[in-house]
Amino acid sequence: MAKVYIIGAGPGDEGLLTLRAIESIKKCDVILYDRLISNNIFRYVKDGCETYYCGKEPGCHYKTQDEINEIIVKLAKEGKIVGRIKGGDPYVFGRGGEEVLALEENNIEFEVIPGITSPIAVLNYAGIPITHRNISQGFHVVTATTAGESKINWDALSKESGTLVFMMGLENLSTIINNLIKFGKNEDASIAVIMRGTTAKQKVVIGTLKNIKKKVEKEKLQSPCIIVVGEVIKLRDKLNWYENKPLFGANICITRSKSQSENLSNKLRDLGAEVTEINSIRFNNTASNLKPYIEELQDFNHIIFTSVNSVNFFFNYLKEQRYDIRNLKAKFSVIGKATGRVLEDKGIIPFIISSEFLSKGLVKELKVYISSGDRILIPTSASAKSYIEDNLKSANVYIKRINIYETLCGKVKNLKVFDDVDIVLYSSPSTVKNMVNIFGIDTLKEKCSIAIGPVTNEELKENGIDAKVCKTHCDDGFISEIEHIYKKYKEGKSYV
Repeated sequence: MAKVYIIGAGPGDEGLLTLRAIESIKKCDVILYDRLISNNIFRYVKDGCETYYCGKEPGCHYKTQDEINEIIVKLAKEGKIVGRIKGGDPYVFGRGGEEVLALEENNIEFEVIPGITSPIAVLNYAGIPITHRNISQGFHVVTATTAGESKINWDALSKESGTLVFMMGLENLSTIINNLIKFGKNEDASIAVIMRGTTAKQKVVIGTLKNIKKKVEKEKLQSPCIIVVGEVIKLRDKLNWYENKPLFGANICITRSKSQSENLSNKLRDLGAEVTEINSIRFNNTASNLKPYIEELQDFNHIIFTSVNSVNFFFNYLKEQRYDIRNLKAKFSVIGKATGRVLEDKGIIPFIISSEFLSKGLVKELKVYISSGDRILIPTSASAKSYIEDNLKSANVYIKRINIYETLCGKVKNLKVFDDVDIVLYSSPSTVKNMVNIFGIDTLKEKCSIAIGPVTNEELKENGIDAKVCKTHCDDGFISEIEHIYKKYKEGKSYV
C-alpha cells in the first residue's frame, strides 16, 4: 500500500539518525534525498530501492520545491512506499510542511519522522549549549535567507538576552551584523559561525559582532554555516568535547561490504572520525555448490577458511540444510585473526590461525600436521587464488576446493560523498579492483591509502597507488596506522 515517509535525517553525523528514521528507510521502495545528508544513510536502504537526488546547492537548485512535491505524489500514486529524506528536521526550515500538504491534498497516507535539528545539534558539537542557567533562558531560531527583508523583527531580536541562531546565513552575515548593531546590540557581543557542524569538516570561528566578518573571511568558511549570537558561546572552551577527540577532522573511507563495516566504523567514530562507507563489495551466495558433497563432509581431515565470508557462507548453508555439525571430524584452520574470531563465534576453536595474513603462512604451518592420504576441504571465493591447493598437492593429499560465494562490485548511490574523504582503507585485493572500477585510478591517487596487508598492497601497486601497510593485519592495525598518519597530518604534513 502506498505511503510516504517524510524523514528528518539530522544535521550530518550518521549517529544522530533516529531509530524510527532507520525503520522507515528500510521499508521504502523509493528514496528522495537532499544534499546535506550522510552517505551512510544508504546502508539502510533495501536492495532494489530507487533513489532520486533532490539536492539544492547554493545558488543552483536542481529541482524546485513544486517539482519535488509533484515527484513524491506521482511515485506514491504508482503504489510505492516513498521516503523523502531531509537534513535536520522536516519542519525546521525544511519545507516539509509544503510536501505534506501536497500529500494531504491528494489523499496520500503519510508519516513525518522528526529529526534532530541543527540549531541544537550543531551548537552541541561546537561546545555551545543553546541555553544555560543564568546565561540564556531561551533562544530564537531564524532563517537568515530572509535577513535582508522586513519579515524579521530586528528590534525585538536585538533586545533579546537569550541565544540567537541564524540558519543558512553565511551570505547574509554582514546584513545580520549590521541590523543587530543598528537596533541596539552591543558590537562586542559574542558571535560564532559554525561550518558543516557535526561532520569531520566542522570549523568554528569565534568573535564579536565587530570583528567576526574578517575572521570568517580569513578562515575561508563556506556554506552550510550556522550563526550564533549570545553569551553561551563563552562556554565553548570548557564544553568543547567533539573537536577534542583524537581523530576529529579525519574523514575515513571503509571499502568493505555492508555487513563487515560496522565494527570498524563504530571504533573510528568513537575516536572522532567521520566514516564514509563505500560498500565496494557485494556477494553472490553460491554455497549450494556444497550440496553434492554434503554426505562427504564428515570424511575430511582438515577444513580451511581463507576469509570471514567463507566461514559465514559455509555454516549458514549447513544450518539451512539442517546439517548437524557434530558430524564434522575435521580440524579447522584459518587465515587471519578476524576469520578465527568468526569461527569461534560458531563454537569452533581454530586448529591453526595463520600467523601471517597470507596463504603462504597457513600452508607452512599446516604442512607439519598433514599426512599422506588426508582429505582437505577449502570452501572459498570463486576469485580466490589457488596457492593453497597448488602447494599442498605435493603432500599426497586429496584436496577439494568448492567456490561457495562470488565477489561482485558494489553499487554507490552518491559518488560526490567521496570528495571529502581523506583516508581510504583497503581490506582485500577485491576492494582495490572495485574502487578503481567505481572511482578511477586518478581519483584514488589523490587520497591517502592504507592496505590491510601485503597482498592487498600488491594490488594497489599494480594500479600505481602508493599505500601504507598495516603492521598487524586487522581492524586494530588499521586504527593504529590511521592514528600515526593523522598525528603527522596535524603536525603539518600532507596525507599523501
